[in-house]
Amino acid sequence: MVKSTLVVRASDALPLAASVDDEQTEQALSEHKQQAKLIFRRIGPNSESRCTIESGPYNLHYLIAENVIYLVIADKSYPRKLAFSYLDELSKEFQTSYGAKVDNVRKPYAFVGFDTFMSKTTRLYQDTRTASAAGSSHLDKLNDELQDVTRIMTKNMEELLWRGDSLDRMSHLSTSLRSESEKYRRAARNINLQAMIRQYAPIGAVVLLLIIFIYWRFS
Repeated sequence: MVKSTLVVRASDALPLAASVDDEQTEQALSEHKQQAKLIFRRIGPNSESRCTIESGPYNLHYLIAENVIYLVIADKSYPRKLAFSYLDELSKEFQTSYGAKVDNVRKPYAFVGFDTFMSKTTRLYQDTRTASAAGSSHLDKLNDELQDVTRIMTKNMEELLWRGDSLDRMSHLSTSLRSESEKYRRAARNINLQAMIRQYAPIGAVVLLLIIFIYWRFS
C-alpha cells in the first residue's frame, strides 16, 4: 500500500510538495520521514536515478528527474513495479505543470496544489487490488513504459546510516590527524632548537668569556 509521498528539489532538498497524511499515518511514519530527509541530503550528482531503500516494514522508493526527487513510502510487500509506475506518473505531471518554475522557487512547499493530482493518483495505486480494479489496460500501458525493476538499485537503511557514521568518524579522524600533525611539527621545532642550544652553548660560553676577558684586560 502507498503510505506517503514527498517531492523535493534535488539540488538543495527544498520541499516542493507532499501528500496530506492523516494524524495516524503521520505518527506511524515519523521516523521514516526523517530517514527520507537523510536520503535527500545523501543524494548527489552521481546517485542512482531510481532506487529502493529498505527500512523495517516499509520500502522508500525514489525517482530523480529534472532536478526533482519523488519519494514514496510504501509497505514492503507493495510491488516495486507499481511503486515506480506511481512515481513516473507523478514526475510526468509535475514536470508538465511546474517544471519551468522548480529552479526559481525559494519557499518550501511552493507547489501545494500538486496534492490534488497526488491524491487522485494515490487512490489509483493505493494497493494492488485497487490498482488491478482500476483497469488492466491502463496498468499495462504504465508497465510497458517502465524500465525493468530488476535493474533498479536496492539499498538498506541501516547500511546508509552506517555509511553516514563512517563518514563522520573519518571526518573526525582527519581533524585529529591534522591536530596531531601540528603538535608533531611544534615538538620537532622545539627538539631541534634544544639540540642547537646543546651543540653551540659551550662555544658560545667560551666566546662570551673571551669577550669579557678582553674587555676587562683593555678597559
